[in-house]
Amino acid sequence: MGRLEYGEAYRVQKETEAAVRERREPDTLLLVEHPHVLTVGRRATRELILAGPEALAARGVSVYESNRGGKMTYHGLGQVVGYPVVNLSPDREDVHRYVRDLEDVLIRAMLDFRIEAFRVEGLTGVHTERGKVAAIGVHIARWVTTHGFALNVNTDLDYFKLIVACEGEPVTSMKELTGRELPLREVEDRLVARFCEVFEIESLESGV
Repeated sequence: MGRLEYGEAYRVQKETEAAVRERREPDTLLLVEHPHVLTVGRRATRELILAGPEALAARGVSVYESNRGGKMTYHGLGQVVGYPVVNLSPDREDVHRYVRDLEDVLIRAMLDFRIEAFRVEGLTGVHTERGKVAAIGVHIARWVTTHGFALNVNTDLDYFKLIVACEGEPVTSMKELTGRELPLREVEDRLVARFCEVFEIESLESGV
């Protein structure tokens, strides 16, 4: 979807969620880059924001309450955010399996760029030896999923200093790990391919 403000992307998610639930549309993966925004998950409080309103405004950072799982996270330029809208019923009605599948998509995509990524027991998301490269936070209603993952590609990691991110673990980016800036479209293409592979989808149409 290119670069899209968080609230507008959420509106698209909700429209897609209704269409997928009613079987008017197939399972869909929305990929987007957001302007700077902090999202407050169901297990978070605003005390996890370390900067005041004036400091956030000066840096062009907005704040949204979110119904996704998890705590506090940052979305911004150079980051690929994925919103899978998937009907898990009847064959995939397992929340833990779904989160592991998303981690698997990301781990496989990282290998395409020669980045060794892995899970950490007790934590959600995808990690590397230098820190967490992707966060995951999902919402599932009547077995249809919304929200999803945020992958740091060329992300300015200084923005994470504005918050206590997720469980407070260090963060990294694909740029930091590879030593070069990566085209977002190239990363998105690998995410699409790995998503189709893990979720056993033959093809994925682009666009909204």
